[in-house]
Amino acid sequence: MRKVKKALRHLIIAVIWLGIWQILSAVAGLSVLLPSPAETLTEFFKIAATPEFWLSALYSVIRITAGFFLGVILGSITAVASAFSKTVNEFLTPIIQIIKATPVASFIILAIVWIKTNNVPSFISMLMVYPIVWTNVKTGINETDKNLLEMSDAFTVPKSKKFMKIYVPSVKPYFISAVTTSMGLAWKAGIAAEVICNPKLSIGGEIYSSKIYLETPKLFAWTAVVILMSISLERIMLFIMKRGKKND
Repeated sequence: MRKVKKALRHLIIAVIWLGIWQILSAVAGLSVLLPSPAETLTEFFKIAATPEFWLSALYSVIRITAGFFLGVILGSITAVASAFSKTVNEFLTPIIQIIKATPVASFIILAIVWIKTNNVPSFISMLMVYPIVWTNVKTGINETDKNLLEMSDAFTVPKSKKFMKIYVPSVKPYFISAVTTSMGLAWKAGIAAEVICNPKLSIGGEIYSSKIYLETPKLFAWTAVVILMSISLERIMLFIMKRGKKND
């Protein structure tokens, strides 16, 4: 009963916002300024019926998730090295701070100069994920229970077993938090990179062309695709992480 009430409340809120959208669209008077929900939905079904839609969505997912997983792998490996080596930590910390402080647009423009256009979204996604994973994994290692570590040393527990039985459980909550948080960030940054570098068969490229030709309903429809796919990818990642946690 509680779930039904919650779903009903969310539905009412959604209807209210759609009503506000419809009123603003009517006030604007031109779809080129603000299309109505019906116009956006019609355009969505129109583009979804084309092969280019599915190919663009597929290639965007491949590019961005490739960068995401690369960022997770590199962030985890270097975080472990930083946690156990003061020299490595001091060497990497300025780079992490620079990545966090630099606007995404600056990295995208630089990446267009450095690498092939089709690889820019992957590179940008990796850059957005890397510092989050690095910070969280390193924090998890540093927060490991010192009493457990001292006990394992006293009983001469092998390093491999100490890592798997003590460090990994300590790091896991931090790792899950980093992965679920950075998935959405990687997706948004990757789409932004596609908009700027405009690779073939990409969601960002479609958004860019919609803006150039003032096809606002199409722009809204593709933006809705970005939002829906972002939510879906985050939910999938969260589901995977929860399943992995239950199987431990």
